[in-house]
Amino acid sequence: ESERRRSMKKLDARGLSCPEPVMMIRKAMASGEPAYQIVVDNPTARENVTRYAVHQGYQVAVEEGNGEFTLSITK
Repeated sequence: ESERRRSMKKLDARGLSCPEPVMMIRKAMASGEPAYQIVVDNPTARENVTRYAVHQGYQVAVEEGNGEFTLSITK
């Protein structure tokens, strides 16, 4: 678990409105890594990134805190 966390590609999409967060995760996924973490600060971005990731065959876990959403995306 800790090994996977270290190799997780981290993205910061706070302050960005859609479709930018989705474009960021799409570009990151092009590298083919098995896990990503992206931080967004609005529910719309959370929903859109989650929908996109699930569509690509990933699982998404969301943690919410301080008005931010941390999405952990794994194959």
